[in-house]
Amino acid sequence: MAIVPALDLRPVRNEPTIAHVPANLEAEQALLGVLLYDNAAFERIGDFLQAAHFYEPLHQRLFTAIATYIRKGQLAEPILMVEQFSRDPAFEEMGGVRYLADLVDRAPPSANAPDYARVVYDAALRRDLIRIGGEIAADAAHADADRSARDQIESAEQQLFQLAETGGVSQGFVPFADALRGAVAMAAEAHSRDGGLAGVSTGLIDLDQKIGGLHPSDLVILAARPSMGKSSLACNIAFDVARNYAWEPQPDGSRKTVSGGVVAFFSLEMAAEQLAMRLLAEVSGVSGDRLRKGEIDASEFGRVRDASIEIQDAPLYIDATGGISMSKLAARARRLKRMVGLDLLIVDYLQLITAGEGSRSDNRVQEVSMITQGLKALAKELSIPVIALSQLSRQVENREDKKPQLSDLRESGSIEQDADMVMFIYRESYYLSRLEPREGTEEHFKWQEQMDQVRGLAEVIIGKQRHGPIGNVRLSFNEDITKFGNLARDGRYDPR
Repeated sequence: MAIVPALDLRPVRNEPTIAHVPANLEAEQALLGVLLYDNAAFERIGDFLQAAHFYEPLHQRLFTAIATYIRKGQLAEPILMVEQFSRDPAFEEMGGVRYLADLVDRAPPSANAPDYARVVYDAALRRDLIRIGGEIAADAAHADADRSARDQIESAEQQLFQLAETGGVSQGFVPFADALRGAVAMAAEAHSRDGGLAGVSTGLIDLDQKIGGLHPSDLVILAARPSMGKSSLACNIAFDVARNYAWEPQPDGSRKTVSGGVVAFFSLEMAAEQLAMRLLAEVSGVSGDRLRKGEIDASEFGRVRDASIEIQDAPLYIDATGGISMSKLAARARRLKRMVGLDLLIVDYLQLITAGEGSRSDNRVQEVSMITQGLKALAKELSIPVIALSQLSRQVENREDKKPQLSDLRESGSIEQDADMVMFIYRESYYLSRLEPREGTEEHFKWQEQMDQVRGLAEVIIGKQRHGPIGNVRLSFNEDITKFGNLARDGRYDPR
């Protein structure tokens, strides 16, 4: 029996507005024939091609069966396929074993498998584009009063971004086997990295050991009272990630991050120049306060100049738009990832984001809840860690023990619920310095001894961690250049 012509395989579709549905049945048949003839060809296409990319439903089921056999280390060949599909009406209708035999007999050289896979993949993307375009047109034509045109644009952009990034916007259920492969791949990547980190390194050794780095899809809340250093710690992490960025090319022309990463920093409180000034102080070792006042000598200015040259190419992108809405923040993050890549997103700070038009609520707790849910959804969508800084309520100041806890989160309706990790910064020297007794008294000598013990020390309190233990991590802190560092075991500070 001759192979069934491609046109005969197409199921009837009732789509009166589309003259031709993008599909290439010949390419699908050729690719399946190659895979059945040479299972090794699967290794060159299995990373990007999925069963859902095939147009013919029987071809989808055949590809799934072939992939399952190969991933189990078993041989995928026509006889085994016949046993599995013996009760499949569509398979029998196509010709059964004769159809598989013709696929193998007419299979092109296995070296061409990637070319046929790209044709199948491209046709699938075009079908999704047609579907998305239809949905956009329908939404625009039947928009309700509660949904603005701007909301529709952002929704369309989100769908197109997901299509560009994942090759399909219809996620649906994921088989456990696929999820398991992803988990094993994450474990293997962590094992291959120095230090065994599963996520992006913060540059702080003890903190990395406690949290395993910053994990994709995680929302991390970094909270503290004013002047504790939450912006400083966020800057330190952002710059360390950007400075250590390295990538390697992939077969499809994309870049895979192997260390560090591209960082987006939404600075809703500070101007971009102020943020850059902090980083200059950190790298040059020159006091940020003296930098702002211009009280530096020629030698220090030379260090600042050298530092600026050293860090100017770091992939750190700053958006200093004040009062930005959650929807605009998400749209800009998607755009940056599409254009140059994105591995870490930082928001300074959470309470300065607005829910956006049409989402305002008289209940601020409810509005913040919508924002944290949006940030968590964005972390999952872009598959990156998101660090959001947050204020703490004043009730901390009214307690004798001023170490923060989860209940201190300001407008904490769902902050602690949505977050995968909540970290607090605490510096005892901050509070102790405000209790200085009169000089020359016995109390002042005792106070001075206490200050000497805590000066230059900071504590990161992990109040919640979905993937690991809670606890405290001690760091060094240099107030002159607002830099957190690693605290060595012998009491000396690591200069990093």
